[in-house]
Amino acid sequence: MNDDLQAAEDGLANGTSSFHKMGKGMVAFLRATLGFEPEIMREASDRLADAEATASADLRRAQRDTHAYRSAIYPPGSEYALCLAESQLMSAVVGVLNESLTESIRGFYKLRKAFVTLDGILDAENKYMRGLSKQSLDGRRSVDSLQSNRSSQATKGVPGGFADEPVDAKKQEKPLPDVVRRNEARAAVKSTATANGQTTPEDDEEDEFYDADEVHDDKSKPETYAGLVEIEGLTKNLAKSSLDEESRNGSHELPPLKALSSSHKGLDHDPDSDILSNPIDAFIHSGANLCFGLLLVMISMIPPAFNKLLFIIGFHGDRDRGLRLLWQASKFHNINGAFAGLSLLGYYHGVVGFADILPEPILTKTSDNTIQQDVQGYPKERCEALLKEMRTRHPKSHLWLLEEARMEAMNRRLSTALSILESSSKTKSPLKQVEALNMFEKSLNSMYIHNYALCAESFLDCVKLNNWSHALYYYIAGAAHVEMYRQSISPGKSAKEKKVHAEKATEYLQLAPKHAGKKKFMARQLPFDRFVTRKIRKWEQRAKEWDVPFIDAVGVSPLEEMTYFWRGNRRMDGSQLQTSLENLAWSETRDNITWEKEEKDERAILSVLKATTLRSLRRWDEAISVLKEGVLGVEKAELKGGLRDDWTGPCAHYEMGVGCWMRRKDGAKGEEEWVRECGEWVDKAAKWEGYELDARVGLKIATAEDTLKKYYEAKKG
Repeated sequence: MNDDLQAAEDGLANGTSSFHKMGKGMVAFLRATLGFEPEIMREASDRLADAEATASADLRRAQRDTHAYRSAIYPPGSEYALCLAESQLMSAVVGVLNESLTESIRGFYKLRKAFVTLDGILDAENKYMRGLSKQSLDGRRSVDSLQSNRSSQATKGVPGGFADEPVDAKKQEKPLPDVVRRNEARAAVKSTATANGQTTPEDDEEDEFYDADEVHDDKSKPETYAGLVEIEGLTKNLAKSSLDEESRNGSHELPPLKALSSSHKGLDHDPDSDILSNPIDAFIHSGANLCFGLLLVMISMIPPAFNKLLFIIGFHGDRDRGLRLLWQASKFHNINGAFAGLSLLGYYHGVVGFADILPEPILTKTSDNTIQQDVQGYPKERCEALLKEMRTRHPKSHLWLLEEARMEAMNRRLSTALSILESSSKTKSPLKQVEALNMFEKSLNSMYIHNYALCAESFLDCVKLNNWSHALYYYIAGAAHVEMYRQSISPGKSAKEKKVHAEKATEYLQLAPKHAGKKKFMARQLPFDRFVTRKIRKWEQRAKEWDVPFIDAVGVSPLEEMTYFWRGNRRMDGSQLQTSLENLAWSETRDNITWEKEEKDERAILSVLKATTLRSLRRWDEAISVLKEGVLGVEKAELKGGLRDDWTGPCAHYEMGVGCWMRRKDGAKGEEEWVRECGEWVDKAAKWEGYELDARVGLKIATAEDTLKKYYEAKKG
């Protein structure tokens, strides 16, 4: 986490323990997720598989070995159970990023297995804290007898083993769903399956792909779901599977969330607490909070378009709880704390920065009576303090400089953000992946700040540093030259300048589709690659039909459109938003020789982009009027099909919801009326049929739904 992965590699090279192998896997995982390079992702997958196997073996040994470490808090082998869960979690992420659908599905099953393990570790903490509370209330029990009771029950494994009441043998014999029993066995729970004659963890590890489908009853597995193969799309495949039907009929027994995860009220102590004085306990606690927190947050962000994935995973996310666990993990001065800090800053500057409908920040009182902002919304002061702490712990890392730039951008100080990124690039990070991230952030910020020359130059530099989506990089570079071309049309500009920008815009835009499809996500072409390919085909067709040069067939500002999809309006100040309005207004001027020929879908693009900019300037009535006239009043059929842009309908509904949410305090209507209306618009957007970039838009919608849910829960008290 200090930009010295080679030193980490050297330090771990000769070790063979579970901890060494997990560390090696983590180094490769960092490289893989920062750069998405195929060969590094394969290496990460191999290392993590080795780490899983070693941790699983060490876990079984620790459960049997009476001389192994015995914690006062956790069951025997919990440190290896955590290594196993962390390896599975990282392996799942790599699998989902893999171009193979089969590997992606396998990754989701690994998420489920990691969930069961981590839930058990935190449940052990919960029971430990209940034991301490009971001790303080019951003077008849001494400290020694309490610890003795914990030790004797600890052999039950994760989760639990700390129950204060007598064990009911009949309750013990009640079988759990097989999927839970098998996963718990591998995740450090005493194997009840073995006692019932089921397959033991040692025997079944070779066929882990089918873990979530193994229901040992008289009913057969769904034929349409056995043995997944590479097909065009995950959602399409799941829609055709019989899993949904099985779940309705009760034949595929997946335990509900409440059965898996109790409402943990576990440890929230600082690293210097006596309770966590043992470094192994501190490692387990910080690691479990990190991983379980990440899981809960990630699953909570699954957009509506991918809701079927929740059935595979078998549980739902909990954003607030996940964030609190991450904040707790970030207190610790180890790799878990550093990862938690990076995850939190990435969430707040990425996901929260991407959304508009967010809960209001509230103040809470900590255990030491300190008043601080809660985790919801954007807790500005807490994020600033966390970044400062991480910069102190890891002063050489460019990752934290990147997060500092993102923080400045979140606060609408784009010029400052660009200065930080440019200063950072002068002392290059030894990690090529971090350098690429830095350049991508610089490219986006230059786009938001309307520095078109720097934007084009920076995105072309991204092509040299990263191979994730060259189609997108060339497309935005070309779009930047479109803006410079349109500026050169105005009086006083030279014909030579106009020609140069027209040629470069045409070159880069037409080059983009040639690089599309080279990268895949879950066996599908990248969403922006599909978007770029369609847009170029649309403009080429129009150029032919209208008998105009390609550059004059380009529609409403493609750079402002990209700014919308990357949420640049959330980072712009008033003057930058005004410049965006001027760029959009060009489409309706005399300089645009093709506007009268535009179809309604292109006019709808202008309406959505213009309304979003007006809304960002708090010009509510104008924004609503533009949306009603340009999108909401247009027949749905006229905004989809063929090469049309079909995303404007759901985005217009979402923007209407944003306007209602933003105005809930203005007194024009009652707050509850505004919120109710907001919910109606958001619900329509969430239920929209499939459309281009629906997963990206769905992130905003999912956050909005979560915010509205919290609002009504708070009202109920």
